Amino acid sequence: MIKNQLKGKVISNKMKKTVVVEVERIKKDKKYKRGYKYQKNYKAQDEKEECKIGDEVIIEECSPISKDKKWRVIKRTATSKISESEKELEEPIFEENLAEEKLKKGPEEKNLNK
Repeated sequence: MIKNQLKGKVISNKMKKTVVVEVERIKKDKKYKRGYKYQKNYKAQDEKEECKIGDEVIIEECSPISKDKKWRVIKRTATSKISESEKELEEPIFEENLAEEKLKKGPEEKNLNK
């Protein structure tokens, strides 16, 4: 028996062994004969926990694993462009900028209150 396979993009991997995959499809309107995109989210089993946000994956239908999880990740076709090291670098720089702004505003506010 042939099982359904879908191609989509991982939008969340915060659960254990589970990823949320967004599948985008194109439908044609009956009346206006115009195509339009729509998305649907599927929860899929990721045994190895190797999928990251932004990865493109192929999922396959399987027997129910839980209430919402009826799909399994078969293959990663493309990896995300943002690496983990770049994500880590963004946060401390942002916090340092906030600390510098507070120091700059501190003496000015005292002068305004007098």
